[in-house]
Amino acid sequence: MNRTEQKPLWQRLAWLLAIWTASVLALGAVAWLLRQVMNAAGLSTP
Repeated sequence: MNRTEQKPLWQRLAWLLAIWTASVLALGAVAWLLRQVMNAAGLSTP
């Protein structure tokens, strides 16, 4: 593919949205997992 050829704007924005959504979900999963580990270790708030 030539460097001058670009995907349509809607397709590039869809990829951006998909990557952003995946990163937010991954961050949420890591935060949830850390919370579970901390609760199992007895480190919960009163």
